[in-house]
Amino acid sequence: MTILDSAESVGTTTSSSGERSEADRGGASLRRRPSARAEKAVSDFSSKERALEEDSLVTGSADDRSAIGSGASENELSSGARDGEKVGNGEDRMADNLGIFTYRPSVPAHKRIKESPLSSDAIFKQSHAGLFNLCIVVLIAVNSRLIIENLMKYGWLIRSDFWFSSSSLRDWPLLMCCLTLPIFPLAAFVVEKMAQRKHISEQVVAALHILITTIAILYPVLVILRCDSAVLSGVTLMLFTCIVWLKLVSYAHTNYDLRAQAKLLDKGEALSGSSNMYSYDVSFKSMVYFMVAPTLCYQTSYPRTACVRKGWVARQLIKLVIFTGFMGFIVEQYINPIVKNSEHPLKANFLYAVERVLKLSVPNLYVWLCMFYCFFHLWFNILAELLRFGDREFYKDWWNAQSVEEYWRMWNMPVHKWMVRHIYFPCLRNGIPKGVAILISFFVSAIFHELCIAVPCHTFQLWAFIGIMFQVPLVMITSYLQKKFSNSMVGNMIFWCSFSILGQPMCVLLYYHEVMNRKENSH
Repeated sequence: MTILDSAESVGTTTSSSGERSEADRGGASLRRRPSARAEKAVSDFSSKERALEEDSLVTGSADDRSAIGSGASENELSSGARDGEKVGNGEDRMADNLGIFTYRPSVPAHKRIKESPLSSDAIFKQSHAGLFNLCIVVLIAVNSRLIIENLMKYGWLIRSDFWFSSSSLRDWPLLMCCLTLPIFPLAAFVVEKMAQRKHISEQVVAALHILITTIAILYPVLVILRCDSAVLSGVTLMLFTCIVWLKLVSYAHTNYDLRAQAKLLDKGEALSGSSNMYSYDVSFKSMVYFMVAPTLCYQTSYPRTACVRKGWVARQLIKLVIFTGFMGFIVEQYINPIVKNSEHPLKANFLYAVERVLKLSVPNLYVWLCMFYCFFHLWFNILAELLRFGDREFYKDWWNAQSVEEYWRMWNMPVHKWMVRHIYFPCLRNGIPKGVAILISFFVSAIFHELCIAVPCHTFQLWAFIGIMFQVPLVMITSYLQKKFSNSMVGNMIFWCSFSILGQPMCVLLYYHEVMNRKENSH
């Protein structure tokens, strides 16, 4: 009762004499019973003490130490130094005394079953921000050493004619071919306009579209094969050619479906609300907009933004120039010396081939990531902003894909939407099984990958085709692992290793040596 008596006896000294006599008459009872305010202080402190103990039981020993430290700081009621108030009553001094005796040596320090932070049951419940920062520091240190080592070994390899040289003038036929590609969309528009006016039958429309798309893909291929052009120029032309071909197929296929829906609408057999969804109108303006828009799927109208942010476009253009230059620096300074000092990976010693592939994998991965950022993020968004194109989901978080199938569905959304719309679901509607439809989609993708790489390299070894078709068993393996080990990143690691660490560097070495062998044989 000493603590309680002292807490009660310390009071204000400015009370009236009547109040003091009142306290004298009830002094004995006041000394025997704590005041209501003192009971409330003890109760509040006890509740805070219990809360601290519960927090320490949940968060672990590190929080226990912080709770012990805060056990004294909880008694700000007595000191008042933290909040700038000076409290001089005995209730705060009493709470301070209770806080001192709370964590006595006899109080148990171990009260619950707890796991170590890196144990299998608790590792994913912890924050790993510090380890992530360590990985960044190690990555910077390792790459800094590689940069210094490369400069000491090879010197500065960037030439003044890196962007343009006199040899680039040999590629003028490819430039002229690229400038004539808009002829094919114009021809497709004329065919659709004639079909709208019912001047030609559906069979003639289909035959003309097949002819237009075939010529559109063969014409650039023949130009590249006839000219001794640079590989980069050939790849650029083939990319434009494939984009035009995919757009032409979507334009013809979509208009065919719109005509079919319009016929059903005339007969009164169309679904409710389909008159707005399937409005058939062959417009030159919509066709031109589709050909320049960052999409491969044709439709008569697209979601549009309100205005063009000119300052934002300027900033993205600056980023595009910077990252493009960074890609060129990596190619000239790192990738070229590695591939020039390598041997054919299928003809060299196994360990030597593995060493070359792994050495090439890091700069190749940097170039590929920069290419993705420049093309799918910067360039597509710049084009979408200038055209006020609203749907800018050009990619998803493919880097978190837990299977190869997820990666192919998320990393290139324009091509994925085209495949689903014009290959996959048409196969299913015609009674083709799902597995066969997936195989057909990968087969079409493999053909275009081979065209974009083999034609500019003037060699047809089917390495790119085999690499894409090899994704089919990887899709089955990683899908099985994803189902067997739910919430596991095993499939994600298989994707990174097979695609970025082994697959792409191997293709670079294979095609480089095929190009070098072709040039040696020609000389």
